[in-house]
Amino acid sequence: MAKAAKIQEASSEDAIRAYKTILSHVIDQRPSGMRQRLADALGKHRSFVTQISSPAYSIPIPSKHLPSIFSVCHFSPAERDQFLVAYHQAHPGKLPAASGPRKTRHVSLIVPDFGDDKQNAALDRAINEFIQKITSIAGKGSG
Repeated sequence: MAKAAKIQEASSEDAIRAYKTILSHVIDQRPSGMRQRLADALGKHRSFVTQISSPAYSIPIPSKHLPSIFSVCHFSPAERDQFLVAYHQAHPGKLPAASGPRKTRHVSLIVPDFGDDKQNAALDRAINEFIQKITSIAGKGSG
């Protein structure tokens, strides 16, 4: 029984690696700065984008992030279909409920530099959390 579990775990990791390879290829074909734009859209740090886009990491991509990833990275219909087939193989039944990619846009802000990495990161998180809360509230009202 333990052997079967190890085989299933290995095949799951291979399936995750397959869709991450597609995402990594898409990102590499886009202009520089794509990882940062994706991090901003997801409200995460760039290291999170590295983890979810690198086939070397077995960390799965949460399905709630897929619409933003498709929109920000400008997946072609063929790339999106290929990615979704691989994602479904890795995570049966965990596709996002959204019918299509959610449109996003990039906004740049000029904020003070506090001269302290922890304070700067806290400000960045606060801004991203605020934007996520506002868009969440707006999304609930437009249904």
